[in-house]
Amino acid sequence: MTPLRRPDVRSARGGRAARAAVPLAAALLAAGGLTAWSLAAGEAHAAPAGTAAPAEDLNGDGHADLVSGAPGGKVSGKAQAGYVTVTYGSADGIDPSSRTLLSRSTSGVPGSAAAGQQFGKTFSTGDLDGDGYGDLVVGSADAPSGSVILWGSPSGPSKGTALGEYGRTPQAGDFDGDGKADLALLGDAEVGGDDPVTQPAALLKGPVSRDGSPAERLDFMDKSEWWGYGDDGPGCAEDDSCVDGPSSVSGPVKAKAVGDVNGDKRQDIAIWQYEGDGVWGNHVLLGGEAGFKTTGTVGDFGSVGDEGAGDIGDVDGDGFGDVVLGAGLNQKVTVVFGSASGPSADRSQSFDQSMPGFPGAQEDGDRVGSCISVADVTGDGHAEVAVGISGEDFGGLDDAGSVALLHGSSSGVTGTGSQVVHQNTAGVPGVAETGDEFGAACALKDVDGDGHRDVNVSSTKENASAGAVWSLRGTGDGLTTDGAAAFGPGDVGGPVTGARFGGFLR
Repeated sequence: MTPLRRPDVRSARGGRAARAAVPLAAALLAAGGLTAWSLAAGEAHAAPAGTAAPAEDLNGDGHADLVSGAPGGKVSGKAQAGYVTVTYGSADGIDPSSRTLLSRSTSGVPGSAAAGQQFGKTFSTGDLDGDGYGDLVVGSADAPSGSVILWGSPSGPSKGTALGEYGRTPQAGDFDGDGKADLALLGDAEVGGDDPVTQPAALLKGPVSRDGSPAERLDFMDKSEWWGYGDDGPGCAEDDSCVDGPSSVSGPVKAKAVGDVNGDKRQDIAIWQYEGDGVWGNHVLLGGEAGFKTTGTVGDFGSVGDEGAGDIGDVDGDGFGDVVLGAGLNQKVTVVFGSASGPSADRSQSFDQSMPGFPGAQEDGDRVGSCISVADVTGDGHAEVAVGISGEDFGGLDDAGSVALLHGSSSGVTGTGSQVVHQNTAGVPGVAETGDEFGAACALKDVDGDGHRDVNVSSTKENASAGAVWSLRGTGDGLTTDGAAAFGPGDVGGPVTGARFGGFLR
C-alpha cells in the first residue's frame, strides 16, 4: 500500500511545528523482531503547564500521553510476546519521535518475554504512589504472567514492579474515595460447565509503594465470592459465613471501564461477567470503603462471543457517569444512564447508524461499537462518544472501517452534528483499503493541552496487521482533520510484522 505520511502538524499558535514528518513505513525492522531492547524518550518537553490529570500524564509535563499496545509484536525471538509504546503529548500534539517503548525484555521491566504472552494487550494508568507522575500498569493475555507497574518519572515510565499472577484487565481508580489511586487486579479462570467459577483478584488500596506494597490489600473471589464484606468484616471470607454483605459475584470477570456512576466520589468499574450456561452479562461494581458492591445487570447483553468495548462518562451532563457499551455481534451501542442509585437498564438508550443524523447506513457486519471512548471534547459539559465502526464498507472496500464522534445532550447521545471519518476523509493520512478495520480501538485524550480531547484511533490490520494509530484534534465543535498525525510500529522503532500496533489505546 501507499505508506502513510503525517502532514506537518500545526502548533497551538497556528504555525508549523518544527519537526520532520515520519512516514509510517519508515524504519521497518527485520521480520524476526528484536532482541532485548528499550527505546526511551529524551528529557521531558519544556512545555507550559497543561491541564492533564496525573493519571494521564506519565512524564509530568502537563500534557496527556498516549499509550499504544502492540500485543502481537515479536520480542527477543518470541512470537506475540508484545510491547507497549508511550508517545508523549505536547503543544503540537503527538510526536512518535518522543516516546518510550517497553517490553518484558526491556531493562528494568520485571519478567522475561514469552511466546503468546501478549504484553500490552491491556493496561491502565494512575498515579499509584502519589508522586505526581502517572504510572502505567500493563497486563498480559495470559493472566499467570501477571501485571507490571511501570513507574512514571520526568522521562516517562521506566523501572517496574511485578504484581504476581494478576494479569487480566488491571484497572486503576479511586475506588474508596480517599483521594488516592487504587488498583484492581483480576486473575484468570477457565469457563467450564454450566456454572460460573471464581477467579483470583485483589484490590490494592493506594498509595502503592515502589515494591508493590499497598496501604491495604483486599482479596476477593479467591476464598469467597464476595467483592466487599459489608458489616460482616473480612473474617467471613475465611469461613464462607458472609451474610450481611453485598450481592455475590462469580467469575470469570473482565473489567472494561472506570468512572463514577452514582456521584459518591468513589469510582466504579463496569465489568463483563460470566453468568453460566454460556451467557455473559455486563454489570457494574460500585466502589466503597470496604471494597466493591454489585449492582444488577446494566443492560440486556449476553451470549457467547458478544463482548463489546465500553467506557464511562457523563453523556447527559447530570453529574453521574453513564455506562456506554458496544454490544459486539448485535451491533448496537447502549447507554445506561447513571443516577444516585447507580445505573439501571430501565433508563437506557440504544443506537446504531440508523439514528437520525448519524452519517451512513446501518448494515450487517458494520461492527458499530468496535471501540468506545467517552469524554467531553467540546467543553459544553456533555461527554462526546467516539464509536468505532471497524466493519464499515465504503467505496467498494469491505471492512475498511471508520470512527464516529457523537455529541452528548441532556437527553443522551444525539446524531445531530455527528462526524464520521476514515482514511479516505480529506486530511486523514493514508489510503483506506479492504480489511483495514480502522476503528479497532480508540481513546479520547487531550494530547496537545488545548482543553479539547483529541480522537486517537487505530487500525490493527493496517499494513498486513502491523497496525497503526491516528491522532485527530478535538475542537469546540467536535474534531478536525487539520494537523492529523499517524504513526505505526516502524515509526517508534518497534517490531513491525504482525505487531497489531494500537490493539489497545489509553
